[in-house]
Amino acid sequence: MTVTGQTPAPTIEPGTADETRLLDRVFRLRELAILAVLLVMVAVTQADNPEFLSAQGVKDLLLNATILVLVASGQALVVITRNVDLSVGSVLGLTAFAAGDFLQGGGNALLAVLLAVALGIGCGLLNGALVSLGRVPALVVTLGTLYIVRGADSIWVGSRQITASDLPDAFTDFGSGGLSALPYLALIALAVLVATAYYLRNFGGGRELYALGSHPEAARLAGIPVRRRVLAAYVACGALTGLAGALYLARFGNVDSSTGGGYELTVVSAVVVGGVAFTGGSGSVYGAALGALLLTTVGSVLPALGVSSVWVLAINGVLLVLAIAVDRIVALRVARALKKRSAPTRRGLRHD
Repeated sequence: MTVTGQTPAPTIEPGTADETRLLDRVFRLRELAILAVLLVMVAVTQADNPEFLSAQGVKDLLLNATILVLVASGQALVVITRNVDLSVGSVLGLTAFAAGDFLQGGGNALLAVLLAVALGIGCGLLNGALVSLGRVPALVVTLGTLYIVRGADSIWVGSRQITASDLPDAFTDFGSGGLSALPYLALIALAVLVATAYYLRNFGGGRELYALGSHPEAARLAGIPVRRRVLAAYVACGALTGLAGALYLARFGNVDSSTGGGYELTVVSAVVVGGVAFTGGSGSVYGAALGALLLTTVGSVLPALGVSSVWVLAINGVLLVLAIAVDRIVALRVARALKKRSAPTRRGLRHD
């Protein structure tokens, strides 16, 4: 009689799990550090310019951050899986113009937003399919789709331009309106942020994004549907970028073929500065939102202090380089600490 035993399911290496937990704690501390820097920056600016934190000043600060927070939240999902989406700027411009063109033709505002989200999902599906199913490097795929979408947008839009006068007053009023100093758009971004963070923390699919970002091969051996999760991350990123495109239209009321150009670099900077490790597996959407708020605050603080805005890009670049350097140093130190921690256990096993 032949006895067949059940093959145990493979599990992710304990060392990898320990490293992920330790990195999570480190990056949570980093998020607190970013928040502290942000508060100090605002306090110093307020001391120099008392009007900076007026009701309108706070409202403008939040409105400036809203679009970047939404796109950075979607980008964070992709980066956590050890990938990247460089096409978000082009998708933002395409979806914003699509929503504006629909509204210009007399369409319903809610349907215009849904159209932008659907178009963003389509772009996310294209990116995700090429990366996950086609197994093409994400950097190559999304750099290609960046130019494809930008080219298609330029051909479609041409020299046309949509201005606030072409849009329904209720739509543009919503984009600039709010409850006192709290804009409606910021409330939408906050709701999306909380929902995304809750999914990542409390749902299996969300935790699996971290697992495959930490160690893709171990995640595959553990039975995690790697391709499906990567595809889902890109679709979510496309959907949030499409939503951001519609809200961009409501906020600024002005869209042309150049809208969103170069925006992808700002988004990646916000995500990395916010503590989402570019090597995947660590970070949170709250950190990405803090990074977005920090970068947009820098852009508001400098003019308030009388400093030329040309320094904004330079400062953003410095913050990005510092964030990547910190990520690398932290990863090396964590690996060294885990190696020392596991050494006594290995010696004990050899003696046994």
